[in-house]
Amino acid sequence: MSKSVFYHAGCPVCVSAEQDLVNLIGSENVTIVHVGENEEKVGEAEQKGVKSVPALVTSNGNVLHINYGASIEDLKN
Repeated sequence: MSKSVFYHAGCPVCVSAEQDLVNLIGSENVTIVHVGENEEKVGEAEQKGVKSVPALVTSNGNVLHINYGASIEDLKN
């Protein structure tokens, strides 16, 4: 089974969601991607359907937008 991917931008909303998510599903089941530190991943997230962060892309490709921290458009250079 492939891992889910959690995209976030490092804001307080994102960090809180990351901590809750890891506590719920375990760090071994999710890859954490900080798009603020890895700007090349913004396009990857957008291609997977992420419209805002924090967002979880499940192992079967569903995108779960969690709360609202920032639009993916705001993260583009």
